[in-house]
Amino acid sequence: MNSIWSKLQMNQTLAGGALLALLALPLAGCGNDEVKVYKVAKTDDTAPATPAAAPGDMAAPAANAQPGMPQLKWTLPDGWTTKPAGEMRLASFSAPGKDGNTVDVSVVPLPGMAGGDLNNVNRWRGQVGLAPISAEDLPKEGQAVAVGDSTAVLYDLSGTPAGAGGMSTITTGADGKGRILAVGLHREDMMWFFKATGDDVSVGFQKDNFIGFLKSLQFAAPDASAALPPDHPPIGGDATPPMAGQSLPPMGGGTPATVPAGALPAWTVPTAWTAEPPSAMLLARFTATEHTAKADITVSSFPGDVGGLLANVNRWRRQISLPPVDDAALSSAITPLSTSAGPASEVDVTGTDPKTGQPTQLVGVILPLNGQTWFYKLMGDAAVVDHQKPAFLQFVQTVKY
Repeated sequence: MNSIWSKLQMNQTLAGGALLALLALPLAGCGNDEVKVYKVAKTDDTAPATPAAAPGDMAAPAANAQPGMPQLKWTLPDGWTTKPAGEMRLASFSAPGKDGNTVDVSVVPLPGMAGGDLNNVNRWRGQVGLAPISAEDLPKEGQAVAVGDSTAVLYDLSGTPAGAGGMSTITTGADGKGRILAVGLHREDMMWFFKATGDDVSVGFQKDNFIGFLKSLQFAAPDASAALPPDHPPIGGDATPPMAGQSLPPMGGGTPATVPAGALPAWTVPTAWTAEPPSAMLLARFTATEHTAKADITVSSFPGDVGGLLANVNRWRRQISLPPVDDAALSSAITPLSTSAGPASEVDVTGTDPKTGQPTQLVGVILPLNGQTWFYKLMGDAAVVDHQKPAFLQFVQTVKY
């Protein structure tokens, strides 16, 4: 199956370490993709993210037809052409370079931290023959860029890729140099990788266009009504969580919302919460609205430790513009929480929404259980979150796995 979600469903059966190892494979144009140019008639500069079929394979379903997957749109720079996505890619493009060379551009979404920023940057550095850097040096390496309505860091790396037997097959110029432009965007418990690779001169020639492409991206709400392809296993198990408008049992009473064994857990949802279609890689999503302010509640689960407790605490801190903590400060950044399923870690932090500049509070629970890590997050207007926190923690306690 070429479906990006079929690939991600397969990844969810791997241990966390295997997911990190998978990142060394050909994703986000990271080196093992054979560089090809497919001549595609350009009919509209603004196109939806529709994975094309690899030559000889059955066409993959459009990403916009996948429930829970954001509908990604963009504006292509002049001269860029769409080419078959394949592998883990949601989309692939070819951009003209110098002296007849081309630049490979890719879009890849992965669940969780997908290895963490430092590991990904050092992986990219290794692909162009550069030595790894430390966490202290990481902030010095990138530049801030707009990715749609978000802000991320662009890493511009050039060097001499490894030769035969190395992990990199990046196209090089006459001087032997290759170059990578790469961005990892944290968005709703996923990592979106945007990458351009090729010879040093050609990638430099396309840098402004690549930045413009990132700025043009639009993450629209997922189409919850779209049907899964016939050969695709259900996302999150055999059933989907209740959609907005469905009746939900009261907090502390009634019959908990349940799904078949092996799918979602059983839980009791507060009556003040409204169920929403889950976004990418979320098992469930709710909103709590008070007057004109609101907070979002999300539930997700991934195999392994998804980078570890420290990495995930810092991922949440970044979402509200807080600096990361180190190992020494981790114990003071979390509160041990006892749940019916076992010990968990509670995070309660207040910061600033990077989009609106308004005060934002995040309360999260990280629960390791049976080789999986469960993430529960309440985030939004600080007053709403503070008021909803007791109900949120009680909700976590009602979950029966």
